[in-house]
Amino acid sequence: MTDSSGRPLAVFDVDNTLADTAHRQRFLERSPRDWDAFFAAAPHDPPIPEGIALALASAEECEVVYLTGRPERCRRDTLAWLTAHGLPEGPVHMRRNDDRRPARRTKLEVLRRLARTREVQVLVDDDELVCEEARRAGFTVVRAHWTAPSDALNAAQERDGRT
Repeated sequence: MTDSSGRPLAVFDVDNTLADTAHRQRFLERSPRDWDAFFAAAPHDPPIPEGIALALASAEECEVVYLTGRPERCRRDTLAWLTAHGLPEGPVHMRRNDDRRPARRTKLEVLRRLARTREVQVLVDDDELVCEEARRAGFTVVRAHWTAPSDALNAAQERDGRT
């Protein structure tokens, strides 16, 4: 059941959808991966113009919601980054610090929870597996193709459940 009184939701991923993580992916390419350094560098992510423009345009008719695989301990940096880059205010759903499930599972769980009370108009995400799962579940998806794919980041999202 959806809440017809509220505006529909436009759900945006953060990493490689709004924020370019290329400069910090080197921390995931080493063994062992340096998660502390990877997340510590997040405040320095450059914005991705295509993602920012789509979020701003979506805010005209939707409430923008952020759905990231970043752990909860990154909340302050993530909120500051969103504000610094002029993104619309909206709820930010983050992974629990101890949650290591694949991003496709954690994000679909949140999408379904959101859809119980509101219409989810669109999910915008760069992760192919997240997008496939969301489409299979009946959500409208825009795949963010505006950054180069990263094997290291894909492994982090699927095998390590870290982002």
